[in-house]
Amino acid sequence: MILKKQDLHEHEVSLNISVLILTFNEEINILRCLSSVAWSDDILVFDSGSTDRTAMLAQSKGANVLTRKFDNYGSQRQAALQQYHFKHTWLLILDADECVDETLAEEMQAISTEVTCPFSGFRIRRKDYFLDRWIPRATLYPTYFLRFFKHAQARYESRLVHEHPMVDGAVGNLKGHILHFPFNKGLGSWIEKHRNYAQLEAQEGFKISKQRIDWKNLLNPDPFQRRRFLKSLSYRVPIRRTARLFYMFLIRLTFLDGWPGIKYTLMISQYEGWIQEEFKRLQKHSSSLNQATSNFMKK
Repeated sequence: MILKKQDLHEHEVSLNISVLILTFNEEINILRCLSSVAWSDDILVFDSGSTDRTAMLAQSKGANVLTRKFDNYGSQRQAALQQYHFKHTWLLILDADECVDETLAEEMQAISTEVTCPFSGFRIRRKDYFLDRWIPRATLYPTYFLRFFKHAQARYESRLVHEHPMVDGAVGNLKGHILHFPFNKGLGSWIEKHRNYAQLEAQEGFKISKQRIDWKNLLNPDPFQRRRFLKSLSYRVPIRRTARLFYMFLIRLTFLDGWPGIKYTLMISQYEGWIQEEFKRLQKHSSSLNQATSNFMKK
């Protein structure tokens, strides 16, 4: 049975696990996130210059707070690994709108006390909530994310968004969950964030679209590599938004998640449309630039 503490200052007992949380104006979310990992005596809140009470609230609960100007997600997480000396071997990665369930905490507790663990990292499933309901079909559950690893054996890939840690060694799966509440700050905040995501995703996709398709990843045993392969194909689909809509309704049957699932499906399909719009803009800009260069060379 896992031992809990109501406050980080009362850490008579703690797990040998460090925690990294990226933040920017997360005063609405940070206390619940910290409460779910109150068993850790080494929590780093790596902030991007919040203008609300995020840093103050985090410090009031005993978390360490460092600030770095945000450039992109991959660089931000890698900077946290390099700039802070984590106390423990194992590191858990969370976003401020996430928290840990008890099953996951118990699993990580057992792993952190093993003298010899054959794995360097573990993937964790996530439960996403919308309108007070878990929507597994609409959020492609079960999707595993590599969030728990030995930080000395990990580094983050250089990617603008949807960054992934690269871990030296074997990777396993855990049974527990990270609970995700992406709409706590309101629908407007979600839309603003995904507008930004769409621009960054389109830039990544534009670079990937110029590369050769590696078809062997279609059958890659690593779920992340398979997911990344399918995403690389999606950049080449001219009707990305419509394709996502049909896939969600006809294959994933997201209407079985009720009204929250239907509404989320429409929103995430719109997000794909934003990516497609930005992708076309980049293509047009590149084409115009290439044409101008060609005309200049002919003179």
